[in-house]
Amino acid sequence: MPKQTLKRMVWFLFLSVALTACKEKPEIIETVRAIKTITVSEQVIEKIRKFSGQVAAVDTSGLSFQVGGQVASVNVDIGDRVKKAQVLAALDPEPYQLDVDATRAELAKARDNVSKTKAEYERYKRIFEQGAGAKRFVEVSEYNYKAALSAVDYQMARLDMANRNLRKTKLLAPYDGTIAWRSVQPHEEVKVGQKVFEMNATGKMEVQLAVPETTIDRIQIGGAATVAFPTLPGGSAKGRISYIGSAAVEANAFPVKVELIDPKKEVKAGITAEASLFIKAADIKPGYLVPIQAILPTSQAKQGFAFVYSPETSTVKKTSIRVNGSQHGEAIVSEGLKVGDIIAVAGVSFLADGMTVKRLKEQGGK
Repeated sequence: MPKQTLKRMVWFLFLSVALTACKEKPEIIETVRAIKTITVSEQVIEKIRKFSGQVAAVDTSGLSFQVGGQVASVNVDIGDRVKKAQVLAALDPEPYQLDVDATRAELAKARDNVSKTKAEYERYKRIFEQGAGAKRFVEVSEYNYKAALSAVDYQMARLDMANRNLRKTKLLAPYDGTIAWRSVQPHEEVKVGQKVFEMNATGKMEVQLAVPETTIDRIQIGGAATVAFPTLPGGSAKGRISYIGSAAVEANAFPVKVELIDPKKEVKAGITAEASLFIKAADIKPGYLVPIQAILPTSQAKQGFAFVYSPETSTVKKTSIRVNGSQHGEAIVSEGLKVGDIIAVAGVSFLADGMTVKRLKEQGGK
């Protein structure tokens, strides 16, 4: 083959390849925008405040004798566990036993007088009915008989009181519990109503707190609480607010009681406690808190758009929302969103309804 012809064939070959390359269209690579997101959650309407207090038994009593006298014996001390109706202390019973004996004698005498006045009344009545006596003798004898009956009733009441006083020389435990305080010794004279013991009932316990006037209206009966005990490392218990005082006491603080729910046996009356109460935040508007930059504004007041991400399709949906003010630098969305919605929080002006996006990992691993 002539050399000139060979050159001509090579030239045509290169020309053909070049023309073919010019006819092919360049490949277009679509870029998927990455977005930052948050998940809509319930607005926090409560915050936790801590208050120091002291553990106490729900049922606690100051015990005293209902009669006075000299203490004959003291059977318990501070810290002792006692059973209901157990004798804690006793007074000298002799003066009260003598009163019982004297009252019994007076009762016997009164009963004898009833028999005597009854016989006299019946005799004068019979004579008068036979027409041989004066009516006034009947009336006087009847009066004396009735007075004798009343005297018996009086002496019986006195005997009941004397027996009661004798029983009250023994101070009994009103329920199962623990002696928390004692101020009496044998041979000591005590007066009626003088406090000699303080007793805590076995069972329910509570923490007694003082809550400031600025906070008292933001808690309620039945509100949940968590209680820690500084002297019991790792020890804590759940609780509920069982009492809120209606009047302020010391330093304009109100008394509040938190009943402990199933506390450990190590929790005893008198130890220090720290109660965490859930306080209602003031002036909370209903809605969900979302970053302001997550909202695409509109020309209408309190209106806007948010882009809700769909994990199933990896697309965003342009959603109309209503804004009801702001709090702590975030918008309060009252309409258009619900708990669990995933929304874009950056670059929303570059998004469009139905756009395919790539979701970046949320802070906290969501």
